[in-house]
Amino acid sequence: MNQVEISREPIELYKLLKMEGLVASGGEAKLVISDGEVRVNGQVETRKRKKVVSGDIISFGDESFRVLLNPNPD
Repeated sequence: MNQVEISREPIELYKLLKMEGLVASGGEAKLVISDGEVRVNGQVETRKRKKVVSGDIISFGDESFRVLLNPNPD
């Protein structure tokens, strides 16, 4: 499973998908979330602004990753 580091939490789900390059835009991220294509901790998540925190596991398509907090990124 891949990992993604964030510098502060929480981060909104749609922003995380865009940041990781899983979608081309924030609008596309919101669309795939509202269509039920994204899972957070194994549960379908349809809230675009769902707050994601360290330890959460995000799944979309063939990609899954765990969110980790790194307040001091290099």
